[in-house]
Amino acid sequence: MLLKKSDITKALEILAADASVFVPGQVADVKRFMLWDGQEVELGGDNTTLPPKDILFPCTEKMYNYKLGKSIEIKEVVDNTKQVIFGIRPCDARSIFLMDKVFFEKGFVDSFYKRKRENTLLFAYGCDTVCRTCFCDSMGLDPNDAPNADVMMHDAGDALVMEAYTEAGKAALEKIGDLLSEGGTAEKTTACELKVNATDDLPEKLGKMFEHPIWDEVTRACLGCATCTYVCPTCYCFDIDSDNHGAEGTKYRCWDSCMFSDYSRMAGGHNPRPTKKERVRNRYMHKLSFFHDRYGEMLCVGCGRCVEKCPAHMDITTFIDKVAEVEI
Repeated sequence: MLLKKSDITKALEILAADASVFVPGQVADVKRFMLWDGQEVELGGDNTTLPPKDILFPCTEKMYNYKLGKSIEIKEVVDNTKQVIFGIRPCDARSIFLMDKVFFEKGFVDSFYKRKRENTLLFAYGCDTVCRTCFCDSMGLDPNDAPNADVMMHDAGDALVMEAYTEAGKAALEKIGDLLSEGGTAEKTTACELKVNATDDLPEKLGKMFEHPIWDEVTRACLGCATCTYVCPTCYCFDIDSDNHGAEGTKYRCWDSCMFSDYSRMAGGHNPRPTKKERVRNRYMHKLSFFHDRYGEMLCVGCGRCVEKCPAHMDITTFIDKVAEVEI
């Protein structure tokens, strides 16, 4: 189906009638997903600086309200707002697929994430350009396709080719059906210039390199600022705290980072990751080995944000290539 670009605003108006619609835009000179309020949407160009994970996994999220007294009242904060993420790129759509595994599988379902996920539609947009730090196709992704999206969109000149991948996607396209026309094809030719030697045996190989000297070399430049974890679409470390006001309060969770020394410090003061070496090792091993051992997938989607934004120029792609050269 074809949607004229001149009708995108009309389509968003229809979708926004019963959902919060998020689109890529500029917020304080940072390209990120923002709540659509009628502005013209630019889907092309580079991917957003910040991923859209905060739409499903907010930076700060209220969990429970409570009251203390003769009896204790605890009330879960329930948010059933319907959401649409319009223009999400394949790497970020893939990151949501991986976050689903974290919050849904292995015996526990996170109710806060679950409600948001079940109420969220993904309108993915095939990349017409890639950044110099993009390497998603080396991680097994296709910058032109997002298999776990509800609707896949491609640029076709003065229109968007739209294809529903799920029943929810079909229902969404039916809502805007009066704006759609039959036909339309788009060539899927975008590829990343940056290539990484992420071989199939990488997770297993890294599992044998826990004490390898490579960690002393790769972590030397790290500043411990945690920028990499905050721009990463698949980092999900969080802390839980309380906001108390007398006998009432709120329990909330907020993003944290395994790159901070306090993150792994135990109540008695012991820290199993006392230096940046252990913390960087944990981050890389989690992305490329530990997560694969648990879920059968690597946690890096090749978006390149950590490579682009690291102030010390640490580069996970260089690390992957170095691992490929190591003989075990």
